[in-house]
Amino acid sequence: MSETPTILIADDDRAIRTVLEQALVREGYHVKVSSNASTLWSWVESGEGDLVITDVVMPDENGLDLVFRIRNQRPSLKVIVMSAQNTLLTAVKANERGAYEYLPKPFDLSELIAVVDRGLRDASEISPANRDETSDQLPLIGRSPAMQSIYRVLARLMATDLTVMVTGESGTGKELVARALHDYGKRRAGPFVAINMAAIPRELVEAELFGHERGAFTGATARGIGKFEQAQGGTLFLDEIGDMPIDVQTRLLRVLQDGEYTTVGGRAPLKADARIIAATHRDLSQQIKRGDFREDLFYRLNVVPISLPPLRDRTEDIKELVEHFFVRGLENGLPFKTIEPEAMALMMRHSWSGNVRELENLVQRLAALYPDDKITAEIIREELSKSIENQASHVADGETFSEAMHRHLKRAFVEAEAGVPSSGLYMRVLHEIERPLISLTLNATRGNQLRAAEILGLNRNTLRKKIRELDIEVVRGAQ
Repeated sequence: MSETPTILIADDDRAIRTVLEQALVREGYHVKVSSNASTLWSWVESGEGDLVITDVVMPDENGLDLVFRIRNQRPSLKVIVMSAQNTLLTAVKANERGAYEYLPKPFDLSELIAVVDRGLRDASEISPANRDETSDQLPLIGRSPAMQSIYRVLARLMATDLTVMVTGESGTGKELVARALHDYGKRRAGPFVAINMAAIPRELVEAELFGHERGAFTGATARGIGKFEQAQGGTLFLDEIGDMPIDVQTRLLRVLQDGEYTTVGGRAPLKADARIIAATHRDLSQQIKRGDFREDLFYRLNVVPISLPPLRDRTEDIKELVEHFFVRGLENGLPFKTIEPEAMALMMRHSWSGNVRELENLVQRLAALYPDDKITAEIIREELSKSIENQASHVADGETFSEAMHRHLKRAFVEAEAGVPSSGLYMRVLHEIERPLISLTLNATRGNQLRAAEILGLNRNTLRKKIRELDIEVVRGAQ
């Protein structure tokens, strides 16, 4: 935005144009006026203007249609719509087309100036006008060192057919990586087919992957085309590969080795011609030790490993991601918002256990539920507190003690003023952990302090001291 904002006005009423121009010039704005939509559109196309005021009824185009075009051409440019057709339908249409504000004629001049001021306020804070113009088309967002490393690996893989294993926590964007490899790779002209192993009943996974013949099993009344056949000439994305049944793993290994497969109930071999990209949030090395995942299949899939970082390890990307999601929300009719610096600081300190998916969901809520253009720290603090409460209400499958403590402790940082808890946090945390740890150990040993000290790895005198300090009741014979 220029130092002195420029307001573009289009209205076929000369008196309205004159009044608006004089009033806005007195407020210190540059003003350009036109009596038609085509002139206004030419200004918008050339990049002029920081805010638009337009009438609905004009000689060459309906103003609401113009609003829609402006929003597509320059999403960050706010458009105020005026109309003498002050009906509910006009207001609804203006909102649907993406108008920033709708003012029925006759309007209060001071109200219009206030709307203009509000529309321009802090527009440079997080504005689509400042974004990379190509970023909306990119599958992955972020300029952090962690993401730059991912980009370099992807660039080297685009011209190959190498099998890729994408790992990372839920919500980090594993399918986006697979789509990027397909859309920018040598197989982009072919289909991209995805199958989520965790979303399919185990008994149906084999048929879903390889297809089936009529009569192959109960309910197979016709031949079914599998994902391998659908992905012929393209890319097959095997999401949540760690949930694949062990017997299907054996069949998949054979396909990767031989390049052929048969349908369920079929005999004639079919050629497999699809690039394989697998993904999981699980620790496959642990599954291999437990016998839940074939080691030889792992090495077949893990030709090129890509590990996606959690959002908490690339917090410098949060601002860009927030902007991207707000801009994308415009396509769904959601308004664009700005984030106060203090609110953004809170977001960057949040641990985002749901990663980018959690952040996107939050941005959608902010756009849909809050009427103000600017999102405050109070709003973010409240939203993040809700998120922590929801996460605390259940323990994730396979959550470690460290992860549980991390989830519990982050409440102290979110709820604290300025995001920093008061002093003495280390000792307070130790006190909270020590008391239940010692109490439960004593309970397990039926109050036998010598045995409890041995289990805890403490000197018996140290244990006695802790019992006194923490005021722990020792009940002999308890269990």
